[in-house]
Amino acid sequence: MNDISNTPSVPAHRLSDAPWRTSTRSQTSNCVEVAPLGTGPTAVALRDSKDRSGPVLLFNRAGWLGFIGGAKKGQFDLN
Repeated sequence: MNDISNTPSVPAHRLSDAPWRTSTRSQTSNCVEVAPLGTGPTAVALRDSKDRSGPVLLFNRAGWLGFIGGAKKGQFDLN
């Protein structure tokens, strides 16, 4: 299942000044952008690079590490 439960989101305009970056491994049609947000309770923001004005997912450190671990294991693959 491709569900990230209990992950808060915010409107993109609230993070317009965040230091967004795209992985060098990203493909032109399958990109996400990540922005580290410092040491507060929300550590990382994630958005779709094709829809930069769309919702932004927010992760605390443990949630982000869990998301990365799941992605590496193929948990969110659509195939």
